[in-house]
Amino acid sequence: MASALTGLASGEPAFSSATDLARAIQRKQVSSLELTRHYIERIERFDGALNAVVVRDFERALDSAKRSDAAFARGHRSGPLHGVPMTVKESFDVAGLPTTWGAPEHRGNIARNDATVVERLKAAGAHVIGKTNVPLRLGDWQSYNDIYGTTRNPWDPERSPGGSSGGSAAALAAGLTGLELASDIAGSIRNPSHFCGVYGHKPSHGIVPTLGHSPPGVVSAQDMNVVGPMARSAEDLALVLDIVAGPDRFRASGWTLALPPPRVRTLRGLRVAIWPTEHAVPTSSGISSRVQEVGEILARAGARVSDLARPDIPSGESYATYLGLLGSTGLANLPDDYHASTLKAAAAFDADDDSPLAVLARARVLDHREWSDHEERRTRYRHRWHAFFDDWDVVICPVSATTAYPHDHRPKPERVLVVDAAETTHYQQYFWVGLASAAYLPSTAFPAGLSNDGLPIGLQIIGPQHGDRTTIEVARLIAQELGGFQPPPRFLP
Repeated sequence: MASALTGLASGEPAFSSATDLARAIQRKQVSSLELTRHYIERIERFDGALNAVVVRDFERALDSAKRSDAAFARGHRSGPLHGVPMTVKESFDVAGLPTTWGAPEHRGNIARNDATVVERLKAAGAHVIGKTNVPLRLGDWQSYNDIYGTTRNPWDPERSPGGSSGGSAAALAAGLTGLELASDIAGSIRNPSHFCGVYGHKPSHGIVPTLGHSPPGVVSAQDMNVVGPMARSAEDLALVLDIVAGPDRFRASGWTLALPPPRVRTLRGLRVAIWPTEHAVPTSSGISSRVQEVGEILARAGARVSDLARPDIPSGESYATYLGLLGSTGLANLPDDYHASTLKAAAAFDADDDSPLAVLARARVLDHREWSDHEERRTRYRHRWHAFFDDWDVVICPVSATTAYPHDHRPKPERVLVVDAAETTHYQQYFWVGLASAAYLPSTAFPAGLSNDGLPIGLQIIGPQHGDRTTIEVARLIAQELGGFQPPPRFLP
């Protein structure tokens, strides 16, 4: 099989970009059916050790591949992803497949329709071979639940692949799929990309439809939640964003989306603010140093780089605002007894307790006045970010404080994260992902090499609102200097 695809950039179909796979199909180096069988065989061979592709739709995928090949033989090409097999996060509706969000009470929920973004990817020629694992209700930086079990990291099975798109990242890194579709509100695309060494893009808020990505029984969209691609190259991120971005069916009659082109096409002249550390947010020296190293590489390539430039935003207040908005979203249709117990839990904290756990607990029972105050602060911060990006093109900073950490299924308040021998809480890690999420900004996660202990380090590129093409292009340019995706050795042929 691999010999039929020697024209691919990677030399191995399992780890090729979706762009290269589509090109190979178009050049008749491989058929869609051969490629689909290849990924199915790898899932059957390797996924027992990972548990990433937890919903499998192999028969329909093979049928779709045959139809793609037949159409291509007649001279018809559906779109830029014609014949490419892919997986999607379990939380997206795919007609005929379960959508549970990992919640046992939704075990029998079968989607009747495709999510809008799934429709668009299928129209572009892709077909779905399965769905990938998530944490319970997408609420963790690990990926385990009582329906599907625990997903493991392809670089070290004793460690988390991240969350909530942990199955997505693990499947991509291990070469079990050509492409992934995921979602992000608290780093759920960026954190797994970092932990597993792949690319992920959190779009500007509102530019990609979320219809078909809600908990069963809920139709409203969560504040700050976005859906976007994960892949093995920045080129794939750009390709998929062009396919899925645009108004949903409710807005299509009134507006169209016109994202601006990238601000740069070369690193020379790129204006980069690097943000390697933040006071009161412990971050490992290995990750902070990698941010500095990337800054040095960019400077040598002709970029203008500063480690002092920052938006005029009080970082502590911004973080608290993000936590307040994060904790107060996703509460639709929850039962009365949950609300009552949450009220009790929030009241147990001292009024002057401003720890992340206390802020999140109170956020789940905010009254509208308190929420409006958070929204007012957020809007002020968005204006200040906008002014900052008049002078700077992108910010490069960590995704989280550490590389992938060991599985820890204790209740979240009991978990301890060790950062360079210092103990901290998992909640403090929301600071880095909250920078982009709270302000509705795009952020592209990219692989930045391995740590001293052989684990992936991913960083994020934050840009101005609707500057999605800029952050993705900068990730592509960095790969030319630093190298991009590299597969975990244990999953090589």
